[in-house]
Amino acid sequence: MRLRRIATGALGTVALFLASAGAVTMSAGPAAANPCGFYETHSDAYYNHCTSDGSRIVIEIDDWGPNSEQCVGPGVTWIGSSSDVDGAWYTGRTC
Repeated sequence: MRLRRIATGALGTVALFLASAGAVTMSAGPAAANPCGFYETHSDAYYNHCTSDGSRIVIEIDDWGPNSEQCVGPGVTWIGSSSDVDGAWYTGRTC
């Protein structure tokens, strides 16, 4: 009887964990379309400055030749062709 109670409790814990993991996965789906920071599609590279304070930041873009810098505001900014841009990151400065 004691073993059955332990097994039932463990099964309930696993079911609860799987249900909550499924809820997290489903809620993360729409946000993954435009993740914060650098991301690229098949043909284009973007930087998404996720902020609610309206700040503008300087990002460094790893492109052909010397890296370049660009000032971006809140939201998604197109920064070039995905074949020309290898990455972009926040420099720690505002503009």
